[in-house]
Amino acid sequence: MTAPNRLETEIEELKNLAADVVRRARAGGADVAEAIARSGSELSTKVRLGEPELVEEASHKSLGMRVIKQGRVALTSTSDLTARGLDRFVRDALELVDISQEDPFAGPADPSLIATGPFPDLELYDPKGGDVTAAEAIDIARRGEQAARDADPRITNSDGATFSRTAGVFALVLSGGFTGGYAGSYASLVVSPVADDEGGKKRRGFHWTAKRHLDALDAPEAVGREATRRTLRKLGARKVPTCEAPVVFDPDAARAILGLLAGAIMGSSIWRKSSYLVGREGTRVASDLVTIVDDPLVLRAPGSRPFDGEGLAARKNLVVEQGILKTYLCDSYSGRKLGRAPTGSASRGGGGGVGPSTSNFMLLPTQTKAADIVKSTQRGLYVTEMMGFGYNSVTGDFSRGASGFWIENGELAFPVSEVTISLNLDQLWQRIDAVGDDLDLRSSTASPTLRISSMTIAGSS
Repeated sequence: MTAPNRLETEIEELKNLAADVVRRARAGGADVAEAIARSGSELSTKVRLGEPELVEEASHKSLGMRVIKQGRVALTSTSDLTARGLDRFVRDALELVDISQEDPFAGPADPSLIATGPFPDLELYDPKGGDVTAAEAIDIARRGEQAARDADPRITNSDGATFSRTAGVFALVLSGGFTGGYAGSYASLVVSPVADDEGGKKRRGFHWTAKRHLDALDAPEAVGREATRRTLRKLGARKVPTCEAPVVFDPDAARAILGLLAGAIMGSSIWRKSSYLVGREGTRVASDLVTIVDDPLVLRAPGSRPFDGEGLAARKNLVVEQGILKTYLCDSYSGRKLGRAPTGSASRGGGGGVGPSTSNFMLLPTQTKAADIVKSTQRGLYVTEMMGFGYNSVTGDFSRGASGFWIENGELAFPVSEVTISLNLDQLWQRIDAVGDDLDLRSSTASPTLRISSMTIAGSS
């Protein structure tokens, strides 16, 4: 059987499995029954100093269901798909819903909003990537690590190289009339060399590549050599005096900042009043260089999906436009709480639970070259990594450990470590005065290089 036919058969089998438990739950008295069926496999391999250190491979097949009865909600899940296991699965759901607390906002998506298809083919599954064997994965990791160790004699050790891949299919069946399913895959390689620094310190750097399609990954040798370059440039890192100065975030560090904003614009955070952006819709929340979209329709992107977890058609949402907050991301529940329509942003977990989520959450690039942002910075900090977690979502207060490079006269002058950067997140986004052109969708939350005009940098006194 060819790969496309095999996938179609798997998806149909999962649809039938989900449809069966939905039908049985409805027959048992549930007003609403919604089931998600999943199957797939994961492989993770790690090589250190040329020898395999870890091989983990697992496959799974499971069901999750949400049932609603008279405003009460129950969630159940199982991996026991025998006839007896399915009987108990449905019975447990119906017993739980009778003892749950009533919630006036509970319910399925508005039937008029349910997608009817056909759904776009977003090329989310790569048969080649999904079929990578353990031996092939070890070889890819070994090639990456070896290239890193061969690139320079100053690489004296290694934290290893890890190659991982996931592949799977899932189906969603809702008693409101929706049935859909699709397959997805994802592969990644991370290489982490180590170099000796003065004072007995070890400097570890890393580089990584990740895509849905195996052939789109960077070559293992290229990843290894870049990992070594990033490691060696950390040698001689030191603190800088405490000061206020511009801070440039590379794409990996900027992605972490963008992820904090993603949490703040969720409808669930807004109705719970656990976000500093409560009541800010339609107001300025960032500089006019900032436009942020959540787009699930990007071909082969890691966060793409043809429909959301409630059966609504996937759609692109403009979240921030030239600094103005345009919308919160809502599933049906948070939409009802806030008195608004859902944004097609529901995610459904393996246990059947539903909540809002991002898909491909992106700060859009500009025409400014990333290198030119550093060149135009007279004096400041270029951040490549952040450590710890110092963020209050209610107030927006932000403070994290950081490392990177000191910028002097538009050049990276020397490596910096053991400093802390801080600024309220609300002010941080509004102080962005440069956004680069180097957006790379290796992960579902992605940002180009960006610069904050001024932050507090706490280092040596």
